[in-house]
Amino acid sequence: MEFRGFPRPDGSVGIRNYVLVIPEGLVASKICEFVPGTKTVMSAKAGAGFTSRDRETIARTLFGLGLNPNVSSVIVQGGSPKAGYPELRTERIAQEIAKYGKRVEIVDAVKEGGTLEAIQKGIKIARELVFEASRVRREPFGLGKLSLGVKCGHSDPTSGMVGNPVVGYLFDRVVDAGGVAMFGETTEIIGAEHILAKRAVNRQVGEEILSRVSCIEKRALSTGEDIRTMNPVPDNIAAGISTIEEKSLGAIYKAGHQPIEGVLDFAERPKKSGLYFVDSWMGIPSIFPGFAASGAQLNLFQHGGGAGAPNNHILNPSPAVVSPMLWTSANPITFAQTKGSLDFYSGTVIEGKETLERAGERLVKLVLEIASGTLTRGETINYTEPIEIYTIDPIF
Repeated sequence: MEFRGFPRPDGSVGIRNYVLVIPEGLVASKICEFVPGTKTVMSAKAGAGFTSRDRETIARTLFGLGLNPNVSSVIVQGGSPKAGYPELRTERIAQEIAKYGKRVEIVDAVKEGGTLEAIQKGIKIARELVFEASRVRREPFGLGKLSLGVKCGHSDPTSGMVGNPVVGYLFDRVVDAGGVAMFGETTEIIGAEHILAKRAVNRQVGEEILSRVSCIEKRALSTGEDIRTMNPVPDNIAAGISTIEEKSLGAIYKAGHQPIEGVLDFAERPKKSGLYFVDSWMGIPSIFPGFAASGAQLNLFQHGGGAGAPNNHILNPSPAVVSPMLWTSANPITFAQTKGSLDFYSGTVIEGKETLERAGERLVKLVLEIASGTLTRGETINYTEPIEIYTIDPIF
């Protein structure tokens, strides 16, 4: 099975063809307002007040977004002090991206003589880069060139019964073909971490999965809270999920059945193909930018619906900056309330109309269509949402 994508110098394949302007700021935003085909981030985390570990995470997220296969070239906006931290130097960001063969240009407000001058130069460069990107033609590639990320949310019984297993079927197919599949949400595997640890390729990876869960539980206890009483959330409970273990047992089905190759930090790039667990938070504005920075060309949100199915929530486009998001659900009520917004419905399995495997094959086919250029529903909306970079230390 094939899709048609954009070849990149490092051997990866894009399913979209953007020019990325980083980091956030006035210059970046104005360039993107003026030039179609450009993208930028929106984030309050610029480095000041963060520990060196968290500053490195912010930098790794920017590198990763620039290296995402969906990005043709990058403009790095300089001239912003960034509190002088070496991790976030303009030259460092540009060099880390350029060494993988992508064209990188720097626009520096100080060197250009001011913000307005930098915007003017940035627009000129962006137009050139977008035109250059438009000359790249899609070529045929196999399923193994895809890298996918997934989260589940508003979980209800349909999530664990069908929705997540269908996504797991897709993940198995992608990994079998030589691709990359990533799942995360450390708080969403608590109570089922021992099952995932048994699926690790070796003892070290299994112990690392257990360690990440133990760490998050200890962090919660240090605040006087027990995370096992904070989750499931009221919406999950109202939908019929009684315990965190029950929720997690349903959630891990989205990871399919392949061995887990490793545990990734937020925005860390996998070194080889396979299935990976990403240590990350469960929020949409956080987990998807992390997957994109880790190389995911496409992200999936498996939506249960919880105790209700707000249409405006599903209508939200992807906060992953450069990677589109595919909305899927197995809940018949969610499907009925979100016509025109949901990309894929697997509740047909619950209704007895098809097998889980047939639904999984339909999802594989849809993913290949989207990878070849078909828009997700969210991509038809012109809206940008701020991202949340997953940092773990206090801000000083």
